[in-house]
Amino acid sequence: MEYGQLCPLAKATEILAERWTFLVIRELLSGAVRFNQIRRGVPLMSPSLLSQRLQRLEREGLVRRESSGSSHLYHLTEAGRDLAPIVRRLSRWGERWVLGHIDSRKPDVTALMWAIRRRVDPSVFGGVRVTVQFEFTDQPQAKRCWWLVNEATYVDLCPKDPGFEVDVYVITDVQTLAQIWVGKLQLSAAINAGNLELTGPRGVRQTFGQWLLLSSFAQREAAKL
Repeated sequence: MEYGQLCPLAKATEILAERWTFLVIRELLSGAVRFNQIRRGVPLMSPSLLSQRLQRLEREGLVRRESSGSSHLYHLTEAGRDLAPIVRRLSRWGERWVLGHIDSRKPDVTALMWAIRRRVDPSVFGGVRVTVQFEFTDQPQAKRCWWLVNEATYVDLCPKDPGFEVDVYVITDVQTLAQIWVGKLQLSAAINAGNLELTGPRGVRQTFGQWLLLSSFAQREAAKL
């Protein structure tokens, strides 16, 4: 879309206001450099559209592409990195004014798991590897199980069994976990009501609540209470 105005805001909006663009930039700011890494952070975005957005960002000077074997690496340029405070401020605005109105009754399990992956504290388990398996009773077989592998300071999300011994099992439905994540339902209340089952060694189960940071919106609502 072109606004045809001699205005820096209009020009910036022409580049950045396209659907998915800010989320692609968010993934690049988070350290994703390969196409598949970026796509994992925007699972509902088609590969062709992601390719288009990356090409547009490259043309506009926000992204630099370099060859790496048979694939490419994508890096933000100085202009792209300069968007970091804008992305953070926009995210905080969304957490304060929008996130509480998100309909958690019909969440997408893929988007939910990626959101949770970004909001855990990998340090609480120490330096050992801890694998958390989520099983969603209301999902089809292909999306029923997910694994978060916590290793030192890094957490990886696996839609397929990574082959590690599972330390904590979480059995629930997507709506329950979404409501917990946005602060509409307490983890303990979901467990007591039988809507979420948490199994594993006692010490790991107790640490799970500290590991699962929830959304920033949920944390602020808890602080108010």
